[in-house]
Parts: sequence; structure tokens; C-alpha cells
Amino acid sequence: MSSYSVRIHAILANELSGKKKSYTVRWKVADKPFRKTFATRALAESFRSKLVVAQREGTAFDEKNGLPEPMARELTSRNWYDLAIAFVDMKWPRAAATQRKSIADALTTVTPALLATSRGAPAEADIRHALYVWIFNKLQRDRDNGVPPERIAPVVRWLGANTLPLAEVANPATIRKALDLLTTRIDGRPAAANTVARKRAVFYSALKYAVELRYLDAHPMDFIQWRAPKNTDQVDRKVVVNPKQARALLTAVGQRDPHLEGFFACMYFAALRPSEVIHLRADECELPEQGWGWLHLSGSTQQVGEDWSDSGESLEDRELKHRAKKATRDVPACPELVRILRHHLRTHCRDANGRMFNAAGARVAPVSKSTYLRAWRQAREAALTPVQQRSPLAHRPYDLRHAAVSLWLNAGVPATQVAQWAGHSVHVLLKVYASCIDGQDEAARKRIEGALGTEQPEVAESEPETPTRIRHDQ
Repeated sequence: MSSYSVRIHAILANELSGKKKSYTVRWKVADKPFRKTFATRALAESFRSKLVVAQREGTAFDEKNGLPEPMARELTSRNWYDLAIAFVDMKWPRAAATQRKSIADALTTVTPALLATSRGAPAEADIRHALYVWIFNKLQRDRDNGVPPERIAPVVRWLGANTLPLAEVANPATIRKALDLLTTRIDGRPAAANTVARKRAVFYSALKYAVELRYLDAHPMDFIQWRAPKNTDQVDRKVVVNPKQARALLTAVGQRDPHLEGFFACMYFAALRPSEVIHLRADECELPEQGWGWLHLSGSTQQVGEDWSDSGESLEDRELKHRAKKATRDVPACPELVRILRHHLRTHCRDANGRMFNAAGARVAPVSKSTYLRAWRQAREAALTPVQQRSPLAHRPYDLRHAAVSLWLNAGVPATQVAQWAGHSVHVLLKVYASCIDGQDEAARKRIEGALGTEQPEVAESEPETPTRIRHDQ
């Protein structure tokens, strides 16, 4: 229904935290109050002037959303489904395959909160499947010329007609519902804090794109006080192995999968990421007969799945993480790692393209993620005690990288140098590994004792020392 009974009020300035302000336009249509908040006064005045002009020209206002009918028709014609697809298509050309999957995953998670109705809705699993494998995958849509496969076509048609208009998506209650949905997994259990943060960032970017296209006047999430699960970003020191444990794990790998011993050795002794080890070439390894060597890293190889890469292959060569396309990173190789890699070159390196680590067997192909994860599970079973196997100690191969960085920091290597070798910024390095730097608390206590002039009483020779800490690896 529409009405010509319209009353427009003055702009209301709202005091926010600090010196920030927001500005609210208030008006009534058929005595029903409406309000819309903007980040700046200019935006608020621009919107209010549109309402005033429509009122003076005798334009009817929609009683449901309070907008002049031309604005209401334009707004209701744009829904979340169309925006999400436009956002995916905008991001796709410059996004890595892993980022494409991450965007599709986040939008698939949040879309069920943005449905206009449940009437005639397909099963939840069918909705998630259609969203993830086709609607939010530009590569698949292009291959099918925009026509969905027959098995998911009814689901796609229903979704296209039954997501909320953007005007209703911007409603604070709807935004809060969508954000709350990001905090749970499909099985109902809480999602990890870093997962929530990643998906929230994608949702925020999609709505920011709506503002950029002038579909929304302001970002609706900027006015929502919603607290995400706390993410410490710190490495749990319980996952960090000591040198003895690391060597036992490497020995176990060498006994079962000798072609992978060097793979994991690069992660422990040189702090490489798995994707960097897979990308490593023989000509990037400087391995002298004695002493220290160098690994000259030039990129990473991501395992993403053929459905997300432009090449149609499951592997995608990329630049180093957080680096320019042609940037390199030099990492020292200790003599122990040099010996392991020299042996690996003589025995297992047979790739015509010079790739260091390949799958076992006649077929020359890079090591797959499933292969090295299986080898790691078997190594933990062989090298660790039952208690250690049930603990998070070296639960993932990536924990070897954590152990390497922690070892360097505890050995007194300057944080700037460690950050350069590990491919981190110093800020991220100290933030992530703060709980793994050992010995600083004891040194701090001694400095305080010295400042206070406190003398420690001597311990009698007959009295045994009491250990101050029991490490998880003892």
C-alpha cells in the first residue's frame, strides 16, 4: 500500500565512541515512523533531500519501507542473491583459487539467514550444495553458459526468487541473525574463532560492494555492536615438539616413507610451509658438502581442486605468501638439513622440472596433501607415546614450522631475522609466537630481584632442588 501522508523530520546527530558521529534521517508515512542512519552528514542530507523532493512532487510513499514508490521499486528489485553473485564475479579474476573457495564457503554459510521465506524451500543440504558448487563458482557457471545442471536447477531457481531484498538485508536484526549463523558449524557446534573472522570479513566485503554500487547508502554492519568469538592468534605451546621428539618423528617417516623425510625436515629445520616445500626446486637448494646451506624460495604450490583453478588442475603455483609475484625468500639450511636433502637428491629426486618432492611410484607428480597427512599420522603413532598421541603435540605437519620458529626465537635469534626467514612481519611473529618464547619470565624475575636488592637464600646441599616447571614432553 502507498500513502501521501508524509512528514519529514530534521536530521538527528548521534554521538558515538570517541569523537565520531552518525546521522539519522527520520520521517513518517501514514503515521508509521521510519529512520535511516548514515556515517556522514552529507549522506544523510542527500537522502533527506530525495524524500523532500518526492513529497513536494506529490509522489506516493510505500507504507512498508517508507520510501517513495520509484525508490522502493528500485530497491526491492535488488536482492541478496544478485548481489552475492555480482560480488563473486567481481572478485574472481584477481583471486587465487584458495581465496575463491573461501569466498564461496563464507557466502554459502551466511545465505540461509538471508532467505525471504521457507515456503517450498529445498533441503538445507541441497541449498548448500547448489550455492557452493555452482552459484558461487563463476568457473562452473561459465562452463554451463549460465544454465544450471538439471539436478540442481530447481534449487537454483528457488534461491533466485527467494532471497531478501537488500533493503531488508540491511535491517539490523537481519544482519545480527546472519552474523550469529557464522559462529556455528553445520553440526551445530561452535565454529573456530579464525573461521568466524574469515567468513565475517567476506560478508562485510560483499555488503561494502553493495555500498560501492550505490545499492545501499551506508554499510549496515558499521552500526551493529556484535562481538565475534575471541581469537588469540597465538600458537599453543603444547603443539611444539622439542628437537629430540622432532628427530624421532623424522626417523619414523624415513622408515615408512623415505621419500618424505626431507619434506618434513624442511618444515622443521627451515620453517617452510607445506605449500613452499611442494614448490621447492632442486636448483633453489644450495647444498654444500659441509656446513650450512641455503634454500632460495620463489613461490608456493597450493592444492585447491580443479573446480576452482583457471587451469583446471588441482595444483596452482602462486607467489610466496604476502609477497609480490616475483619476490623470493632466502632461508638458511642447517648442516643436518643439508645432509638430508643431499641424500634425497641422490635417491628420490627424479622430476624433469626439478621439483624436489614427488609422490612415490612410477608417475611423476607433486606430493599430494592426503599422502603427506597419512604419512604424518603413521609417524606420530610410531614415534610418540600413547599419551603424546592423544595430546595436541605435533598434531599437524604445520606444527613443525611452529617448532622451528619457536626454536629460533628461544635460541636468541633476533625477531627481525626470524621474521625474515619465516616470511612473517615482526608484529605478527611476536603476536603469534608470544606464548612459545621460553625463559623470558625467569630472566625478568632475576632483573626485578636485582632492582629490589633481594638475595636468594642458599639451598642446603642435602636438600634436592624442586623443579619449577614440568614440561609436557618430559
